[in-house]
Amino acid sequence: MSVTLKRVSAAMLAAMLIVSLSGCANLSRRDRNTAIGAGAGAIGGAILTNGSGLGTVGGAAIGGLIGHSVDR
Repeated sequence: MSVTLKRVSAAMLAAMLIVSLSGCANLSRRDRNTAIGAGAGAIGGAILTNGSGLGTVGGAAIGGLIGHSVDR
């Protein structure tokens, strides 16, 4: 599998995760920020590590923590 295909696949998977989690109407503002942060972190982690699973999961974890701590 080529590197470009891995990157596109990881980015699409992360984007699908964001879309599926953002559709939950019962989430509080903090939960929504956590989900959005995790999705954005997963995309960033996948892009920065060329589709590495560990990079994607690590990015999602860090993004989720940042999203959870954001308070408007």
